[in-house]
Amino acid sequence: MTPAAPDPAVTFAPLRPVLLRVAYRMLGSVADAEDMVQDAYLRWAEADRTAVAVPEAFLRRIVTRLCLDHLKSARVRRETYDGPWLPEPVVEAEGEQDDVTLPLMLALERLSPLERAAFLLHDVFGQGFDEVAAAIGRDPAACRQLAARAREHVRAERPRYPVERGRGHEIAAAFLTASRAGDTDALRELLAADVTFYSDGGGKRPAAARVMRGLSEVTRSLAAIARLLAAKPPSRLVRYGLVNGLPGFVTREHDGLLQTTALLIDHGRIAAIYVMRNPDKLAHLERTLD
Repeated sequence: MTPAAPDPAVTFAPLRPVLLRVAYRMLGSVADAEDMVQDAYLRWAEADRTAVAVPEAFLRRIVTRLCLDHLKSARVRRETYDGPWLPEPVVEAEGEQDDVTLPLMLALERLSPLERAAFLLHDVFGQGFDEVAAAIGRDPAACRQLAARAREHVRAERPRYPVERGRGHEIAAAFLTASRAGDTDALRELLAADVTFYSDGGGKRPAAARVMRGLSEVTRSLAAIARLLAAKPPSRLVRYGLVNGLPGFVTREHDGLLQTTALLIDHGRIAAIYVMRNPDKLAHLERTLD
C-alpha cells in the first residue's frame, strides 16, 4: 500500500519563512513575495508529495520559477515607475542582521532575472550549483557563469565594514534630529561628501522626482523639507531599527502614514539615505508596527 502523503500545511509551515526570504530577495516586494509563496503552497498541496525526497528543495525550485516569471512583468512596471524605485522596506526584529542590505538589493535590480536567481540561491542561500540548475532550468556550468557575472556586478555593494549596531543607532538618532530641524551644520557633520538621497513616493505621496547627489544638494533638500514640514503637525518616531539591514527608523508623518528611513554608513558618515513614502509599500508594516 502506498503511504499517505503528509498534510501539506504541516510540512509547508516550517518552510514558509525561508521561502518568503527567497521570494522577497528576488522581487523586492513583500506583497508579491507572499503571493508567490501562497501560489507555491497551492502547487504543493496538489503535488504527489510521497515522491518528494526533500520538500525544501522542491519548494525552493517552485518559488524561484514563479519569481522568474513574475519578474518579467515587474521589470516593465518599474520602467514606468514615478520617481526613484526602492524595494519594500523590511524592519528586522531585535537581534536579526541581514547581509542582503538595501544597496545590494538595488544592485540586484540591474541583473538579469537568471543572474539574480543564481546569485541569490548560491551566494546568499548557499545552494550548490546542481540545485541552482534544477531551480532555474540551466545546467550547472551555466549557473556558475551566471553567478560569477552577478557577483562581479554587485561586488561593490556588499558591506565591507558593517557599522556596529549601537553606533548605527546613534547616527540614525542624530540624523533624525538634524534633518527634522533643518540643521544644516549638523547635517554637514553627518553626511559624506558624495552622499545620495533616494525618496520613493511612487506617485502616491510627495517625494523627490530623482536621486539627489552630493553634500550640497542633499543638505539643501533636507533643509527645504524641514521648512515645509515646520507648519505641519510634528511626525512621531515609531521605532529605531535595521531597515533592510541598514541603521534607520520608522516614523508616522503628519499625514498619518508611516515612513521608513534607512542610512548607509561608511567610515562614520552617512553615504546614502533611503526614504520610503509609498503607502502601498508600507502597508505590511502597518500590520506589524506601531
